[in-house]
Amino acid sequence: MTLIGMLHHRADPNHVKKAYAYAAVAKAEGVDFFYFTPGKVNIEQEKILGKAYENGQWIEKEFPFPDAIYNASAPVSEKAEQIVDYLYDRIPFTSHSIGDKLSVYNRINRAKEFEQYLIPFYELTDEQVFFDMMTRYEKVILKPQTGHQGSGIVYIEKDGNQYRINEAGIISTRNEKQLLDLLSDKIEEQDYVVQQFITSKTKTGHVFDFRLHVQKNGEGKWVITSIYPRIGRLGTITSNMGSGGYSTYLDVFLQTEFDNYWYDIKRYLEYFSLSFSNHFDSLYDHVLDELGIDVGIDEDQKLWLFEVNWRPGPPNIYSVELDVAKNTILYAKYLAKERRALTREYNRLDK
Repeated sequence: MTLIGMLHHRADPNHVKKAYAYAAVAKAEGVDFFYFTPGKVNIEQEKILGKAYENGQWIEKEFPFPDAIYNASAPVSEKAEQIVDYLYDRIPFTSHSIGDKLSVYNRINRAKEFEQYLIPFYELTDEQVFFDMMTRYEKVILKPQTGHQGSGIVYIEKDGNQYRINEAGIISTRNEKQLLDLLSDKIEEQDYVVQQFITSKTKTGHVFDFRLHVQKNGEGKWVITSIYPRIGRLGTITSNMGSGGYSTYLDVFLQTEFDNYWYDIKRYLEYFSLSFSNHFDSLYDHVLDELGIDVGIDEDQKLWLFEVNWRPGPPNIYSVELDVAKNTILYAKYLAKERRALTREYNRLDK
């Protein structure tokens, strides 16, 4: 039977909400499953003191090294990182980082195939980069290269000799000198990019985008876990649910916003989800397992790629947590099977 370990930095799985879902799915799929942290790994003996869910509680037990590891979080110390690296060299991991926003953009841009969906986007290295973009587009946004949940995004629009700014829903007007001070602060604070602002709004004026949540399944193939709209609060510039946005059911939203074209848009989103995922996966030396692809559709019904996220979280409104867990467990099982096949072939050739 396949043994899968869930690697997390938190010591207590009761404090990791999704741990129970993964334990339940593993049980249903006939897979042995345990939860562990880097500090419980005994490298010399190749044993791990992990926790298995039995009879309503997490029981501590000793396990051999698993056949595959679902690495649910990054290590939080140098010692933990060394242990994770040791395991990574010997056991298949499900998840691999895709890099920051700028590196992701550059990969897609260099590959050309999906460049038509990219929004013009540059690293904010100095004020001149910003003003070049502002001259071209008049409406731009600043985004942290490693930001998440819409945090740190600033909308800037030129209005005569003034600049209208929306930061976290707070609207202000600044002259060029005041704007330069803001840009200087941002550049010193962290790495930012400046991007053309694309309008993707509902009939009522709310910004929106679509989250395309895709995963690898038990055959190692990309499948759609969920597609859902994210609608921002009126007056905000982001639709991210961590910034006060909300969601609704895809068909209802599409029928409301796109009338008779709603089904065509739905099929387009489904096609893009899988075709882009397969292409994007091919741009990396390591295989990817799960992506959250954020796209918008402008008033001309052109699709734009906003960003690609690693380890996306499902929205609360949907009961897809078990779907996510099922795909991850079955994909981990697939990786373990592939590793065993490679080992057998290697041993055969070595004889």
